[in-house]
Amino acid sequence: MDIQPITTYTGKIVPLLNDNIDTDQIIPKSHLKRIIKSGFGPFAFDEWRYLADGSDNPDFNPNKPQYAGASILITGDNFGCGSSREHAAWALKDYGFNIIIAGSFSDIFYINCTKNGMLPIVLDEDARNYLATQKEITVDLPKQTVFTNDKTFSFSIDETWKNKLVNGLDDIAITLQYEELIEKYEKMR
Repeated sequence: MDIQPITTYTGKIVPLLNDNIDTDQIIPKSHLKRIIKSGFGPFAFDEWRYLADGSDNPDFNPNKPQYAGASILITGDNFGCGSSREHAAWALKDYGFNIIIAGSFSDIFYINCTKNGMLPIVLDEDARNYLATQKEITVDLPKQTVFTNDKTFSFSIDETWKNKLVNGLDDIAITLQYEELIEKYEKMR
């Protein structure tokens, strides 16, 4: 999965305002048989997304035509709770989400998002309810704002995660920034 920089990002939203959406609901354990990070998108929210016959559930917001192509998920409190499986972040990224706005996140899920090039944003309920009524919103990560035509909301993010996301860096890319020093050390050994 290639990490793309996030600076100023405009995208369609889809609201899924449930609280306590856990990693089992994001990606059921029955779909964890893959050994690579990609290919999990079709299984994201599997039990909510599809009917028993395998067809799309028309009542599930991400399946509704007005939300087709959404890349910003607006959700409730305690998103990504449950197990620490990184597959949940992989599934959401592979589904097409680049930004998740929630009331709060599980700590491990939050870190898994940042490690996989997704921006997790914490905003209060009033802000999320307002943003859920919009078709499209813009996020300015360097300025740490989410805005529409008529409102702006500020959010906090640790400088380490912000730097990684703005520059499209994962842990390997950061390590490779020190390649010359690593090679020098290896030669010395």
